[in-house]
Amino acid sequence: MKIVLELWQVISLLIAGAGMLVGLVKWGTGQIKASIDQRMAGFERAAEGWRDQERQLLQLRLELPERYLRREDYIRGQTVIEAKLDAINSDIKTIQIQGAKREH
Repeated sequence: MKIVLELWQVISLLIAGAGMLVGLVKWGTGQIKASIDQRMAGFERAAEGWRDQERQLLQLRLELPERYLRREDYIRGQTVIEAKLDAINSDIKTIQIQGAKREH
């Protein structure tokens, strides 16, 4: 069995085949683009979550000096208070000794 095709039939088949190939390529690239867009949206959501975490961390870094006292600062302040109390105690002892001397 022989198949005989005329020139216009061969050209029509070639054009139809090329059209189908172009359509398949467009459909495939559309699927790939949709997949990439979906992944990028997921990445953007994750990036927004990281940005929120970064903002919260920066906010915490701003609030820490206002809310909390460093250990070294506390020790320095406590040392000053204790030195003043020691000086007052020394003054009281001096006054007591002077008072005891006057009574005798």
